[in-house]
Amino acid sequence: MSQDAFRLISPNGTELELPVRTGTIGPEVIDVAKLYKEQGVFTYDPGFVSTGSCESDITYIDGEQGVLMYRGYPVEQLAAKSSFIEVSYLLLHGNLPTTSELEKFEGTIRRHTMLNEGMLNFFKGFRYDAHPMAMLSAVVGSMSAYYHSEMDASNPDHRDIFAHRILAKLPTIAAAAYKLNTGQPFIYPRNDLNYCQNFLHMLFAVPAEPYEIDEVAAEALDLLFILHADHEQNCSTSTVRMAGSSGANPYSAIAAGISALWGPAHGGANEAVLKMLEEIGDVSQIKKYVDKAKDKSDSFRLMGFGHRVYKNFDPRATIIRDMCHKILQRLDRKDTPLFDLAQELEQVALKDDYFIEKNLYPNVDFYSGIIYRALGIPTSMFTVMFALGRSVGWASHWREMISDPAGKIARPRQLYTGPAQRDYTPIEKR
Repeated sequence: MSQDAFRLISPNGTELELPVRTGTIGPEVIDVAKLYKEQGVFTYDPGFVSTGSCESDITYIDGEQGVLMYRGYPVEQLAAKSSFIEVSYLLLHGNLPTTSELEKFEGTIRRHTMLNEGMLNFFKGFRYDAHPMAMLSAVVGSMSAYYHSEMDASNPDHRDIFAHRILAKLPTIAAAAYKLNTGQPFIYPRNDLNYCQNFLHMLFAVPAEPYEIDEVAAEALDLLFILHADHEQNCSTSTVRMAGSSGANPYSAIAAGISALWGPAHGGANEAVLKMLEEIGDVSQIKKYVDKAKDKSDSFRLMGFGHRVYKNFDPRATIIRDMCHKILQRLDRKDTPLFDLAQELEQVALKDDYFIEKNLYPNVDFYSGIIYRALGIPTSMFTVMFALGRSVGWASHWREMISDPAGKIARPRQLYTGPAQRDYTPIEKR
């Protein structure tokens, strides 16, 4: 890293030089680590919109240019040529695998998909209508009770075992949560199926009859998992890093990330898209609702358009759009009014000057929810699907954070605005 200096005039009038750090690509970063020690002041940045919380070599985003890269590889190339398992290896290990490395890695994932029977019994303690994300978070947290002998964060082998277990077992946990909601028996994983085929099997198969894997559905899931695999220091990933920085076991850190993802402002966006489409109801109502979205005094918002990071277009949306249309073309058009509505809304927004001027293009959430619905996955499972893809990103960031020799426990500061010192008043005198 090359360094320069940023000159700052502090509140007391003294001049201070702050180091400027330069990464491989992207904006330079002003290092304010010693600002409080030397000047007695904090920086203030609600939501951390201008603050780099760590140094990472996993994912790079350029929101202005619509760029997303995993370990330097553009997501467009990975989506077109790779698989989720290969991308998982890339994120965890830093480089694309050789044939033998990929075979060994994929074999490890396939052979570790089963859950301890005690974990399956855990599901029986939940209500039949428990939200799948509540179950996912709780069961992942419980993994530390089953695998406590291999949670030494200082041991590289234990870090690998943890990452492989999370990646392998999370689809089994997710499918078990779905089966509980539907009242169907749990379906055990099959080692002869690939990652997405196996998940579809566990999700939709029943003991009474054979289940035929839909290869297009498996292809669509694989693509969605690639596009969701990592997204730099988002809310859930930062949560995993913060929880893990205390030395908490990695399963607890991932459970914390799942809980953060459950928030409607983060992982629930694609669910909000479906609710919006249901509210619009019919193609004939699109103009009315587009006008409402333009009206600043109206509370209605078009969900799935625009992005906090991407100021131009979401590169993932460009990729997933074709898959969305491929899935929809397989359906009986008479039974898909919601999908017809989504496609018409997409076309209206892409041609409307208001949306073009404000760069409000459809994002990945607009299309992912439509695909999940088309595959027969219920809305309550949408955020779970997001978690399945993001699990490898969380594990990669935890591994990077825990192995950083310069790492410290996360401890943000604050701007205190409460009362100044007050003296206690006896209750009879208040």
